[in-house]
Amino acid sequence: MTITASKFQSLELRGVGRSFGGVDALVGLDLTVRAGEFIALLGPSGCGKSTALNCLAGLLPLTHGQILVDGTRVDTVAAENRDFGMVFQNYALFPHLTVERNIAFGLQMRKVPKAELKRRVAEAIALVKLEQHATKLPGQLSGGQQQRVAIARAVVMEPRLVLMDEPLSNLDAKLRLEMRTEIRRLHQSLGLTTIYVTHDQEEALSMADRLVVLREGRVQQIGTPEELHNHPANWHVADFMGYRNLVDLDVVSVDGPNVTVAGNGVTLHGTAVGAVTPGTAVRAAIRPEDLVVVSPSLPVRGGNTAKATVSVVEYHGREFAVGVTTPGGQLLHVRSDHAPAVGSTVELTADPARVLVYPLALTGAAALSDEENELLEVRR
Repeated sequence: MTITASKFQSLELRGVGRSFGGVDALVGLDLTVRAGEFIALLGPSGCGKSTALNCLAGLLPLTHGQILVDGTRVDTVAAENRDFGMVFQNYALFPHLTVERNIAFGLQMRKVPKAELKRRVAEAIALVKLEQHATKLPGQLSGGQQQRVAIARAVVMEPRLVLMDEPLSNLDAKLRLEMRTEIRRLHQSLGLTTIYVTHDQEEALSMADRLVVLREGRVQQIGTPEELHNHPANWHVADFMGYRNLVDLDVVSVDGPNVTVAGNGVTLHGTAVGAVTPGTAVRAAIRPEDLVVVSPSLPVRGGNTAKATVSVVEYHGREFAVGVTTPGGQLLHVRSDHAPAVGSTVELTADPARVLVYPLALTGAAALSDEENELLEVRR
């Protein structure tokens, strides 16, 4: 295949911001993207990730900041002249055009010579493995096939940057897994630079070189999948990266990074992330897979134990997902290698290194939204 991405050294977002009617949707986004990187913008609905992508694409003008490619501003350049490819959430295919003609549309608008156009369209169709469907209309294709057409239409332009706005959200679970692998393969084989928007942390972790976690229009953390998975900067990031157990406790003692916290009928040894002092309120974050039911094959870890009552048990193949309630009424999500009886009392344990303790005063907990307070109330 001879389709290749246009090259640049770096893409810089400097203090990029966007407001709507005086309300900030995106604030002070600073990010440098290297050629060939796969960057995922990650966060809940309304966090500003799609706004950031639309600002990059030129579909929204900036309220603040600059976007530069190799030191040259592009935020003042019209969208069609930025040489960026876009893959939309709803595919945005022309229903009356065949697969071939959908993919060829952008090349025709650029008046690419017919022979070259034909060659590039054929290569793009082969890349996404749709040779048998080239003459079909979008309505005759599955969702996954339509998504492949949308991707082919973007890469056939040989863009220097590909922007993807939640491209897999309309697909079923099996197709999402397949398309993840396909998008990553195309990214690597074509030498693309990709910025990908998603609200699915598993999707982002599996595909991206670096993740940018956003909340209420502001960057919470930028790092590799491993960094964000293992070392969330604050409890907002931890919550979004799968630490489903968020427990409000008080600090009992501190010994360097080692901290003991208690409350709601639970006492835990954990690892402080940020400055905490005895007597202060904190929020402990624990992944379900790190909080397990004690058994002969899963003994007590680091002296951490807590009693809880089993309320629900779900079979997940190699393990069981168990919902438990502590004596203080705290709902927790845990894992077990066996199926404990509903209503029985079990002993829980967790490695103190995997119990992350965050100071509430540094995470804006006093100003939680109604939605967050509701969420935390459910967790309690």
